[in-house]
Amino acid sequence: MTAPTAEVPATALPTVVIGAGPIGLAAASHLAERGLEPLVLEAGGSAGSAVRQWSHVRLFSTWAELVDPAAEKLLAPTGWVKPDGDTCPTGGDWAEQYLQPLADVLGDTVRFGARVTGVSRLGRDRVVDADRERQPLTVHLVNADGTEERITARAVIDASGTWSTPGPIGGDGLPALGERAASDRISYRVPDLKDPSVRARYEGRRTAVIGSGASAFTALAYLADLAEDAPGTRAVWILRRGIGGSTFGGGEADQLPARGALGLAAKAAVDNGYADAVTGFRTTAVDQSGAQLVLVAEDGRRLDPIDEVIVLTGFRPDLSFLEELRLGLDERLQAPTELAPLIDPNVHSCGTVHPHGARELSHPEKDVYLVGMKSYGRAPTFLAMTGYEQVRSVAAALAGDQEAAERVELTLPETGVCGGAGLFDESDTGNADSNGGGCCATPTALRIGAGAPAASGGC
Repeated sequence: MTAPTAEVPATALPTVVIGAGPIGLAAASHLAERGLEPLVLEAGGSAGSAVRQWSHVRLFSTWAELVDPAAEKLLAPTGWVKPDGDTCPTGGDWAEQYLQPLADVLGDTVRFGARVTGVSRLGRDRVVDADRERQPLTVHLVNADGTEERITARAVIDASGTWSTPGPIGGDGLPALGERAASDRISYRVPDLKDPSVRARYEGRRTAVIGSGASAFTALAYLADLAEDAPGTRAVWILRRGIGGSTFGGGEADQLPARGALGLAAKAAVDNGYADAVTGFRTTAVDQSGAQLVLVAEDGRRLDPIDEVIVLTGFRPDLSFLEELRLGLDERLQAPTELAPLIDPNVHSCGTVHPHGARELSHPEKDVYLVGMKSYGRAPTFLAMTGYEQVRSVAAALAGDQEAAERVELTLPETGVCGGAGLFDESDTGNADSNGGGCCATPTALRIGAGAPAASGGC
């Protein structure tokens, strides 16, 4: 595609959407509904590539909260039937029963194996002011066959999520000394212990779980279950802070039942002797001790040798390919400046975040939007429903319908959105019960958000 000329006005160029996850595909659906041309660039080989990587985890949101209205309109003529709205799917269900069919309907507007490597103004780096806003955006990408390509766009919606950039072991937010060297025994995801090869990695072994959020709770619960069947399996739960009254959430009194249930499961793992809690431990180094690892804290403490480490210290956005754009980001959360106060995890849970749209997501760089989990930066309070409202508003703004862009079409109840427990379902029917499958925009068992799980407070 070429830069706009008299024959090719900027309005004729596509809006590039980065990522074919839940929010990216919803953005494309809303753009199409508005008569705008979307072009979705997905680095993976299928819709919901990141979601598929946590396919074993049941979401904390029901199907009723996981299907975007504009997407449902696109799917309806194909004979697609929306799953039971009261049930909570796994990540695999979400990808296979909704995301892939939606990508199929969108057809050639979705390109797989297209990894975006840079976004800028055509002929302008971030320093240049002259005629900046009159220039279209240019998106650089590498295709699956290794060929490079540049696409000219009228707008860019980055819905690439945060799944690819998990937090490291280091208590200072940087990799601990020796972390890279020990990478073969370090995982940054909640393990699928139903997979025999994964199960073999942890059974009968001593595993450190680093983190204090829902993901860590889930990992501890899974390892406790494994310990009942595999003697010698033991977890060491490492917290950077101490244990207090709020460490395990509110339990049965928690306004968010999912969070309470996960907290109770983690507490049971400790109380029943399957996990030892180590508090105030901020890891600075990972030392080798024969075939095992030794974690070292900044205060000099050294833990007994362990076999495996599961790091669940949150996720952060990859901003590297946006460095030539003028973004307005909060210095703490790395979220858009106007959005950050609304999603601060010190104040908000997923249900108390005020619905927001194009205005809060805007940047100094015109027609560039970070949406979905990526828009939340390091905050873990994201819900799929919130992301769908974001892209509805952004599409309206790009279509010039400012009234619709400013209008709020979503109400989030402070409780009820996040019901369930988030652990594996015992039932084959897909129905969540009080002890199994839960809901929340993506796997709160992995994280809280649609499309990019992490670990720390929230739903």
